[in-house]
Amino acid sequence: MMNTLKNNVRLLGHVGTEPNLLNLENKSIMTKVPLATNERYKDADGEIVQDTQWHTLVFFGKLAQYVAEYLKKGSEIAVEGRLKNRSYEDKNGVTRYVTEVIVNNVMFIKSK
Repeated sequence: MMNTLKNNVRLLGHVGTEPNLLNLENKSIMTKVPLATNERYKDADGEIVQDTQWHTLVFFGKLAQYVAEYLKKGSEIAVEGRLKNRSYEDKNGVTRYVTEVIVNNVMFIKSK
């Protein structure tokens, strides 16, 4: 049980762009999409506030191919995966840091 709690994230939200399947140099395939999650709560004045967070989802292999074929912008999905931090240098030589969700499982949520 404790092993599954070490680095595990579950999200439910809507896909922000059309997926794009990428062929990597090591002959594997990858798809990245942004996912918007929304939280609603009342502030101190009783007004309803909606807080939207954006997450970068990364899919590899057969799962990447599946989501590239069936996911659409606006699709509601639930995902389970793990967080991965990495850094890279942008075109100006500035080091940028990103946190991505490496997805292990995806479930399409049927709209009402």
